[in-house]
Amino acid sequence: MLSVTRLLCGTATPGDALRYGRHSSKLPAGLLHFSADKKPVLVWNCTRRCDLKCVHCYASAADRDFPGELTTAEGFALLDDLAGFGIPVVLFSGGEPLLRPDLFELAGYAKSKGMRAVLSTNGMHIDAATADRIKETGFSYVGISLDGLQEVHDKVRGVRGAFQASLEGIRRCRERDIRVGLRYTVHKLNIDELPGIFDLLETEDIPRCCFYHLAYAGRGDKLKRFDLEPPETRRAVEYVFERTADFHQRGLDKDILTVDNHTDNAFLYLKLAERDPERAAQVLQMLEWNGGNQSGIAIGCVDNEGNVHPDQFSWHVTLGNVRERPFSEIWEDRSHPLMALMKEKPREIGGRCGRCRFFGLCNGNLRVRAHSYYGDWRAEDPACYLTEEEIDPSVPLPRLSEEVTS
Repeated sequence: MLSVTRLLCGTATPGDALRYGRHSSKLPAGLLHFSADKKPVLVWNCTRRCDLKCVHCYASAADRDFPGELTTAEGFALLDDLAGFGIPVVLFSGGEPLLRPDLFELAGYAKSKGMRAVLSTNGMHIDAATADRIKETGFSYVGISLDGLQEVHDKVRGVRGAFQASLEGIRRCRERDIRVGLRYTVHKLNIDELPGIFDLLETEDIPRCCFYHLAYAGRGDKLKRFDLEPPETRRAVEYVFERTADFHQRGLDKDILTVDNHTDNAFLYLKLAERDPERAAQVLQMLEWNGGNQSGIAIGCVDNEGNVHPDQFSWHVTLGNVRERPFSEIWEDRSHPLMALMKEKPREIGGRCGRCRFFGLCNGNLRVRAHSYYGDWRAEDPACYLTEEEIDPSVPLPRLSEEVTS
């Protein structure tokens, strides 16, 4: 995850993270990417049921019951273990988590154990009463997925009226001063909607948006033929940077992030280096603290049945089950080859990744995308859009003085 606003627009500096000792239990949510201890944010897909039919759903969710989902009691036991392990954030996802009857009970319990509770939802079920419960439970953030404006969103989501229902959910959160933002996954089916999404952020006074690159997982694996080509991705990311800078210059407080293509980290540095080399060196330090892809390190997943995965896109690889062993034990176990790879420092990745001077900013990008494309967890990520000249390892990167970095 790349904090575009903070780094491109200079609203965060290395000193901001150092002030909290770069410790995940002390850092504000917006600076967690720069922690030194890298405790994982845990995505809990607490149900696989969903009433939408999104073409890119990594969970292949459907509107039916899925037997074997963790019970309330098992959920409490999981949350106890997560809290003891020092997990800073539990992201309740799905499927559609608001279709799980005990969601608020579980989220409230997570809060009582000292963890932040985040909700990832399609927004369609946020009526007035549900918005009140979200507020009362104390979710620190609600991310609502939009895939374009009305016609395109409804087509991508497979249900007519989905856009308007989600927009009403966003408005109800805003009315109650609940921190809410958009989640937008970019691909060929909705790339033309990008300007409209930025306009919507302004007209609806939505304070945050995460722009996701397509992950080749679940139904998203079948959608990969509609992924952007590298030059298209580059233009899209450049547009995100331009609109973010425009918001900042006009005094509009928007938190813009990109997710799941860590080439963006290097690209942001290159853009800054063109116009402000001194600040670019500071940003480089923060990007190295960010570390690029954090699957198996600072992001983890427990699915609806209690299976543990290195991230939410790797459901076809199970590291263990929380009914049999605690998450904390499974997470520290490197006996599985994929978990051993994820925790390598540095990861041994081939192709362009292995010879890239920005590897420390990217960490080999999204491994599930490489595996889907090449059948090899150690292959290069096909979604990298940097040129050979830009990744040239013979070109040195600037270094800050020791007093700034420690």
